[in-house]
Amino acid sequence: MTSQTLRDSRLRIGPLELDVPVVLAPMAGITNTAFRRLCREYGAGVYVSEMITSRALVERTPASLRLIKHHESETPRSIQLYGVDPKTVSEAVKFLVDEDLADHIDLNFGCPVPKVTRKGGGSALPWKSDLFEAIVSGAVRAAGDIPLTIKMRKGIDEDHLTYLDAARAAEGAGVAAIALHGRTANEFYSGHADWSAIATLKETITSVPILGNGDIWAADDAIRMMRETGCDGVVVGRGCLGRPWLFGDLAAAFRAEAGEISAAEAEAAIARPPLGFVMAAMRRHTELLVEFFDGEEDRACRDIRKHVAWYYKGYGVGGDTRRALAAVESLEQMDEIFATMDGSIPYPGEGAEGQRGRAGSPKRVHLPDGWLNSRTSDSINYADLAEAERDDSGG
Repeated sequence: MTSQTLRDSRLRIGPLELDVPVVLAPMAGITNTAFRRLCREYGAGVYVSEMITSRALVERTPASLRLIKHHESETPRSIQLYGVDPKTVSEAVKFLVDEDLADHIDLNFGCPVPKVTRKGGGSALPWKSDLFEAIVSGAVRAAGDIPLTIKMRKGIDEDHLTYLDAARAAEGAGVAAIALHGRTANEFYSGHADWSAIATLKETITSVPILGNGDIWAADDAIRMMRETGCDGVVVGRGCLGRPWLFGDLAAAFRAEAGEISAAEAEAAIARPPLGFVMAAMRRHTELLVEFFDGEEDRACRDIRKHVAWYYKGYGVGGDTRRALAAVESLEQMDEIFATMDGSIPYPGEGAEGQRGRAGSPKRVHLPDGWLNSRTSDSINYADLAEAERDDSGG
């Protein structure tokens, strides 16, 4: 990989011009309106909805309509769709456009979850090159003036790489940008992301922006990825779990690279929060969840529980306190627990840095029978594939 100097901090995706080249990756059960708003309060960029199945959206299921809902403060509005049938995906895109529900639409071809890949969806789908091209080209036509992008992985495994063929097809179909997670489906989130694949993709595709994804845990990682790969922007996923202020760090780092602020100013802006700052972020997150769930405080508290370990990674918070927060039932109870905690505990440094979320280990990718026998979709039973779209969220 070669190193380069970053020219500026702007990114253009179709008609959208971003001051900071940062995208929040869709994460199932995480990137709802509440979390997107929280991240936006700290930084800048595009904040994408969690992955929504096209069929659920076409059928107007209540859950899917909730998932695509944006707060009035969210601009641009970004929605990620997942689907296996070209007609259904196009209909879902057309619905979003006709109802003016999105300013940016992304298609998911990177999900490695078994319930998705075993039906030929997500990171399995680009193997069927004709099906992939039909979905993307149909979606681009349906999107019209709304920029449509794709997010994908390197392939199913190292013996079945698809990203270069898929990127060429997507470029030809007229997508506005391409994001690549530098892992194969069978790697899930294990090991280290292959940034050299992102560099190769950037060298191969020159007419649209290339976004890099994988192992961005801090602002320095994002800058290093762009320098080493030449990519035009970064997609941040697990690195912001329990750390929404990462987007503020990223904004400062990119503005320093562009010469808009000094390196010293950027360094001063990097968050090294004491415990009280983290507690306030978690409470704000919960308040936004209450609003997202239409005032259902108990439901919001159930949702925030999964974030506890991420928020307090590295901090000297005892096991009893962590367990209490992981079982919290109301904002009042949360405040009572916070009252027993020492908000002045300083940032723990390295203990709070690095990987977040489960890494797991490489595993066999679940695929439809005979999926790898051919690169075409001639033998596909679409009735079986449709089973992959039964849920509201694909993740």
